[in-house]
Amino acid sequence: MKARRLTDAVTHHGEGPVWSPAWGGLRCVDMLAGDVLTVGEDGAVVRRHVGAVAAALRPRRGGGAVIALERGFALEDPDGAVSALDPVWTDPGVRMNDGDCDPDGRFWCGSMAYDQTPGAAALYRLDPDGGVHEVVGGVTVSNGLAWSPDGSLAYYADTATHRIDVLDYDRDAGLTGRRPFVRFPVDGNPDGLTVDAEGGIWVALYGSGEVHRYDADGRRDAVVELPTPQVTACTLGGPGLDRLFVTTSAEGGLDDGVAGSLFTVDVGVRGQPARAFAG
Repeated sequence: MKARRLTDAVTHHGEGPVWSPAWGGLRCVDMLAGDVLTVGEDGAVVRRHVGAVAAALRPRRGGGAVIALERGFALEDPDGAVSALDPVWTDPGVRMNDGDCDPDGRFWCGSMAYDQTPGAAALYRLDPDGGVHEVVGGVTVSNGLAWSPDGSLAYYADTATHRIDVLDYDRDAGLTGRRPFVRFPVDGNPDGLTVDAEGGIWVALYGSGEVHRYDADGRRDAVVELPTPQVTACTLGGPGLDRLFVTTSAEGGLDDGVAGSLFTVDVGVRGQPARAFAG
């Protein structure tokens, strides 16, 4: 499948697309600009600055959004007001990167060092009461995270490992039993990912210009091609949840005329509704 361009090059480092009817459709981030973008069906973009970094976001059950900033979290109220929570760490060399909400309404988000120092990052969990817990340490580039349709499994990519892992999920035990799900060659860089309603895993492979789909047994069964190499993340959305939206990046001075655009393709598979934060 070949994706078509939905927008102009509207981001420097586009990431984190999420579809939610609660906020009117598609949002994504221009991460290092600290902006949240709302994208219309016609490709029109409304941009809002929320901090030095806007790493990831998910809807809140009561309206608004939960947002990962450079070194912590913020809450957007239904009226649009944004309030930052206390920073999770003080080291200016580490920032938040990507995350998702679990079936119990908690927001998990991982970090990375700006210089990608091995083991300098972690995966954190924000609880509805505002408590923050470090749940996985020794991470290098914490990236895609998403849950299976029944909520019993989570798929996770620390990009530096060149693989997607699968973990068991339980509300009390959290994420356990981490094991490899898909291994990539040394030049394969799994970035953002999403899981569809059939249990298929769609992953953006940074540097390849492709998004791959893997079935629940880890077999690749679909490839989406883009005309720019630095694909960063993907989600399924649209009224039928059957359109794949893909963000891209112009990071590193890439100037091919389309890097930083948002792309889309009809894939014929429905996604899952975005899980919302319970806080």
